[in-house]
Amino acid sequence: MKLIIATGNLHKIREYKAILKQLFPTLDIYTLRDFPTYEAPPEDGISFEDNAKIKALSAAKELKCLVLADDSGLVIPALKGEPGVRSARYAGEQATDQDNRNKILSNLKDLPEKERVGYYECAICIADETGILKSVRGFCEGFLLCEEKGGNGFGYDPLFIKYDYNKTFSQLDESIKNRISHRRKALDKLLPLFESKLALHEA
Repeated sequence: MKLIIATGNLHKIREYKAILKQLFPTLDIYTLRDFPTYEAPPEDGISFEDNAKIKALSAAKELKCLVLADDSGLVIPALKGEPGVRSARYAGEQATDQDNRNKILSNLKDLPEKERVGYYECAICIADETGILKSVRGFCEGFLLCEEKGGNGFGYDPLFIKYDYNKTFSQLDESIKNRISHRRKALDKLLPLFESKLALHEA
């Protein structure tokens, strides 16, 4: 069965492929990097779920395939929910991960330790040519450091420690992160859908 992951982000692609290929070895996975002429729509929704739906519907209708799209980011209540849906563009439209982390660090330094808490949220939408099939969300709660630790991961991972763990997402082994992340929690809610789709495809 063919599935298109509606992203060109290499970090996300690697994470999704690692998880999905382990769960469903026969799944034929493509990404937007395989369709260079496709133009992704603006991510102008007011929530992660809005953006996931926008991306999934656009790709499914144009590429005529089953599509998985997500939008995810970091939410810090003490910063009024920032960076939120602007997580990838927090420090500007062309911001790098380091630019975004620098801005977060600047905003965190004046917060007391008890308020340096936050969570990752991931919204995933599955769609085909007929429309949206399912939309789910996953969360990963933890706290933020005021210095970066670790060389793996991406985004805000060097600053984020999940509750009950003593390492940042950038310090954790990739296999561990892929079992406990917000993205994995959202994907787990889609397993019955994938199982039924694959059963029909292979029947």
